[in-house]
Amino acid sequence: MTTICVDVMGADKEPPVLLEGVATALAEDPELEVLVAGDAAVVEPFAASHERARALVTTEVITMSEHPAQAVRHKKDASIVRACAAVRAGEADGLFSAGSTGAVLTAATFGVGRLKGIKRPALSLPFPGISGRPTVFLDLGANADVKPDVMVQFAHMGRAYSHAVLGVEEPRVGLLCNGSEDTKGSEMALAYHEALAAGDCGFAGNAEGTDILAGTFDVIVADGFTGNVALKSIEGTGKFVLARLKEAMGASLTNKLGMGLLAKSLKTMAHELSGDNYGGAILLGLRAPVAKGHGATSARAVCAGTHAAARAVRAHLTERIADACEIAG
Repeated sequence: MTTICVDVMGADKEPPVLLEGVATALAEDPELEVLVAGDAAVVEPFAASHERARALVTTEVITMSEHPAQAVRHKKDASIVRACAAVRAGEADGLFSAGSTGAVLTAATFGVGRLKGIKRPALSLPFPGISGRPTVFLDLGANADVKPDVMVQFAHMGRAYSHAVLGVEEPRVGLLCNGSEDTKGSEMALAYHEALAAGDCGFAGNAEGTDILAGTFDVIVADGFTGNVALKSIEGTGKFVLARLKEAMGASLTNKLGMGLLAKSLKTMAHELSGDNYGGAILLGLRAPVAKGHGATSARAVCAGTHAAARAVRAHLTERIADACEIAG
C-alpha cells in the first residue's frame, strides 16, 4: 500500500470538495491509503466511512492571506504543518495540499526536509507536447532567484522526474531563454547556459517559450520568477482561446455546427491544459514527494494530485533524485 497524506484545509474550496476528490482517488486506486489532515468534524466522519482512510486531527488552519513563514512558525497544529510532520515521521509516503503555496513550500522544506546536498527544492509540472511527448518544466515559482549551480541541480532533478515518472530514457534538457542561440540572453542566462553545458546533465541548448508545449525538450529549466510568469501566461492563453471559441460558437448556426464537429478535439485540448488533469505540481528535492494543487481546486484535481503523489512514490522519485544529484556532485 502507498499512503498519501492529504491536507484538506486552507484551500479556496471548502473541505467537502477536497474530500470528494480523496474519495474518488481511493475508489480508483485499490493500493492507495490516505491520511486526511484537518479539523476533527471534517476528517473523522470521512475516515470512519472509508476503509483505507485515517484521520489526522488538527486544530489550526493557515489561510491564503497569512504570511507563510510566520504562520508556519507560529501555528504548530496547522493542517499543513502536521501533514508534513507525518510524512517525515513515516506515517505517510507523500503529501498533497491545495493550501497556500508559500505555506506548503515553507512547511514542506522544513517539515519534510530537503535531500542531502539539495540547495533549493523546485516546483515541477509535466506539460503536454504537440509532438506527443510531455515536457517537465521547473522551477514554477519556488525560487525567484537562483545561482547557476542551483540551475544545474534543477536539470538533474527534472531529468530524474522525466525518467522515473514519464519513462524517458535519456531526457534532453533545455534552458528557457529569449532565443535558441547560445549567445542569447541576459548575463544571468548566459551564466546558466555555461553551467548547464558543463554540468553533465543532458543539456541540449536554449529553449524558447514556444518550446514549452512543443515537446522539443524533455525537461526545460528556468528560475522561479521566469517559470511562474511562463506558467501563468500559458494558463491565461488557454482561458482566452476557450473563451473566444465559446463566443464564436454562439455567433451563428454555421459556427455552432462546426464547433459541434470539433467538440471532441476541443474537450481533449481543454483537458490537457486543465489543472484538473495533472492535479498539482511536484516539489522536487525533498525527502518525500509533495504535490501542490491550485487553491481554487476541484474534486477531480484533488484526485489527480493524490494520484500524482502516489505515482512519484511508486517510481522511487526521491531516491532517483538523490542518486542523480549525488553522482553530479
